[in-house]
Amino acid sequence: MEAPAAPHDPAENHPAENHPAENGPAENAPAVNGPAVTELTVTSPDQMRELGRRLAKLLRAGDLVMLTGELGAGKTTLTRGLGEGLDVRGAVTSPTFVIARVHPALGDGPPLVHVDAYRLSGGLDEMEDLDLDVSLPDSVIVVEWGEGKVEELTDDRLHVVIHRAVGDTTDEVRHVTLTGIGARWSTADLSALTA
Repeated sequence: MEAPAAPHDPAENHPAENHPAENGPAENAPAVNGPAVTELTVTSPDQMRELGRRLAKLLRAGDLVMLTGELGAGKTTLTRGLGEGLDVRGAVTSPTFVIARVHPALGDGPPLVHVDAYRLSGGLDEMEDLDLDVSLPDSVIVVEWGEGKVEELTDDRLHVVIHRAVGDTTDEVRHVTLTGIGARWSTADLSALTA
């Protein structure tokens, strides 16, 4: 099965300006009159998982997180860290064959709903059976391959794009761009993720 085409990376137009140094923190540029954007570089699966744990501290019930990236980019690894940070029950694994998994909270935080929309060709209509709109107010919903499919759920969402070298490579470096869209994310401090 061929992977979906990678999204256009605006950073490709000016790589020196938009990709931080391999081991340094990202350049953080809160947008003026636009989405909040933070970029950073991750050099190992452990760092990707830690990014998920740090991101979990910013999340609350009602948040939608869309993950975009090539196969093997680290979407599920990031979500595993989110699950640890949110303190939810169950091991976070790829939900590719079950489409969605619910991880109940072990404490007072929200449950995590982890969705893999890779096999779904339609938009939100095809995902209605998952009742994401019903789950959203009380949960954190993370959708892998959700771009173009779940945006109608809410005006407020966090879009995480993970870029990696493609082809036969053992390169663990990932360039991560987080874009907060909507009023919910206009005041969120995404730059805290680079600390």
